[in-house]
Amino acid sequence: MLTRALSRRELLQAGAGVVTLSAAARRALAQAPAPLPSPAIPLDTRALVSLIHGEDRRTMAYRALKEIDARIAPELKKKKYVLIKPNNVSSENQLASTHADTLRGILDYLSERCKGPLYIAEAAANDTMTGFENFHYTRLAGEYKSLQVKLLDLNAEAKYQILPVLDFDLHLTPVRLAARLLDPDAFILCSAILKTHNTVVATLSVKNMTLGAPLHFAPGETSRWNDKRKYHGGVRQTHYDMLLTAQKLQPFWGATLIDGYEGMEGNGPGAGTPVPSRIAIASTDYIAADRVSLEAMGIDARWPGYLLYCWQAGLGQYDLNRIDISGENLATVRRKYQLHNDMDRELEWMGPMRDLPPKLG
Repeated sequence: MLTRALSRRELLQAGAGVVTLSAAARRALAQAPAPLPSPAIPLDTRALVSLIHGEDRRTMAYRALKEIDARIAPELKKKKYVLIKPNNVSSENQLASTHADTLRGILDYLSERCKGPLYIAEAAANDTMTGFENFHYTRLAGEYKSLQVKLLDLNAEAKYQILPVLDFDLHLTPVRLAARLLDPDAFILCSAILKTHNTVVATLSVKNMTLGAPLHFAPGETSRWNDKRKYHGGVRQTHYDMLLTAQKLQPFWGATLIDGYEGMEGNGPGAGTPVPSRIAIASTDYIAADRVSLEAMGIDARWPGYLLYCWQAGLGQYDLNRIDISGENLATVRRKYQLHNDMDRELEWMGPMRDLPPKLG
């Protein structure tokens, strides 16, 4: 484990691709496990991830899913309906949110394999339906009538299951998770984006699902509450709470499509700047898809703790040597994303706990 967080200057140098780090930074990185810490539940299975490069967002999304069709189609046939979970961290900033053309590419693929019904469902931090309107999701039902497309605000539906997570003081606190994302009758397809993050380094498939699941007050409800805020009690707690949530949700995950046509670097997930990566990534293994995404963004796979935890707990494959990549060569699409300005704080989870009483015994 790192014995201290790297300084902001050192991390920005690393994010910019500077090879020469300070002696202190080299010592800190040398003390980190290489290449990854051992999983508590080893996974011997291999994962398949498609990696598509192109110049048309919609076509790339379609091709990425079709590349892994042999993994998706058998599971899709077992389900009664499809639920697409977009990433709408903002109701106004398109760069921060799933593009309608990404959804069109997904719907193009699904229209050849199922007849619906199909829900595009989100529990946005702000007003879900405002985002759907601003990003033109409202046009999709008319364009894909055979799929019976419906737009669903999970906050408004207000159906949930309770999950206990840890607060800042490491005490259990209950959160309400959207019941739709725990429905065994649904084929759940995540529509994520390549983005940096202000707390957990990068937000991809797993982050989209785990922080998209907690609900807040429904529109028009007088009682103002927000269970998403319970995931921000501290950097260390956030990673662990995301693991707890992923363990609850993972049995219901079908496939993920990560849109990297235009990713976000810098101060993501809502205030960063665009990166024209021009890629799409898909898999039925969310952890493997996120690992390939980190590689494409030039981000150290040891830094997003929640993804390490998910792998260590057996929720998916994170070992790049056990991930088969179909399509583009990873080395040809890799770009070094600039990380968030607050990376020194974000990596504090890697160091030891401070200000604790002496050990007993």
